[in-house]
Amino acid sequence: MEAPTGVLTPAARRILDTAAELFYGQGINAVGVDLIAKRAGVTKKTLYDRFGSKETLVAAYLRERDERWRAWLTAEVEKSPPADRALATFDALAEWVRRENPRGCGFVNAAAELPDAAHPARQVVADQKHWLRGYLRRLCEEAGVTAPDELADELLLLHEGATVLNGLSVVGDPVGIARELALRALERARA
Repeated sequence: MEAPTGVLTPAARRILDTAAELFYGQGINAVGVDLIAKRAGVTKKTLYDRFGSKETLVAAYLRERDERWRAWLTAEVEKSPPADRALATFDALAEWVRRENPRGCGFVNAAAELPDAAHPARQVVADQKHWLRGYLRRLCEEAGVTAPDELADELLLLHEGATVLNGLSVVGDPVGIARELALRALERARA
């Protein structure tokens, strides 16, 4: 079953919001449909009627998180001049991880919990990462760098590494460090 699109019923909205909070906060595999239904104030039957399966619900949670991230990131980045937008993604990321990602990247967390490549959420995770890489490449082109593919790869690795390390508290200010490394990479690519 494909996850619902468009306007959700009030019950489906509660289910998805509850699932998002629980999946991100406690982990996908640690949260069962019984808990989601109870916290959302619905029956398991309603949950299955709206989403069909836990797998579809997980994919819907990730798809909606991706839509929020894309909309927020692009809106923040568009505030900067084209030459500065690739670097502005790190400023936006710093704010996002502060507000939305205390446990690291929801997509990386999901991928770690869902090793089956056939799980519908795995495609959502892959699509999100491909989109980010493509977006960074476009911003590199706008910045006038000579090798936008290589720089986009480098910036994507910095984004992902910073997000993961932010959730682990291994180094202080990983996004700030990634931003500084991105600035150096951009300067090299413009030289």
